[in-house]
Amino acid sequence: IVINADKVKVTGNKAEKKVYYRHTGYPGGLRVTPYSRMSERHPDRIIRKAVRGMLPHTKLGRMQLKKLRIYAGGEHRHQAQNPQPLEL
Repeated sequence: IVINADKVKVTGNKAEKKVYYRHTGYPGGLRVTPYSRMSERHPDRIIRKAVRGMLPHTKLGRMQLKKLRIYAGGEHRHQAQNPQPLEL
């Protein structure tokens, strides 16, 4: 479980220069989203894309990514599992 995804900070000038790419599947359908817009609208997707790049791009990696839960704020619905904080 990852909480407070909206508080992610990047170093250097990545906030201005980093972009995320996705393709719609149509010819000429490459979409570019800058980091600043992605952090405003979907801060959880920043973490998900970063973790996805670190996992294997196989069936096992997809299954592992499904188990990852990311929340933009500090509240989540997993209190019953008693998650332990991890200090970095």
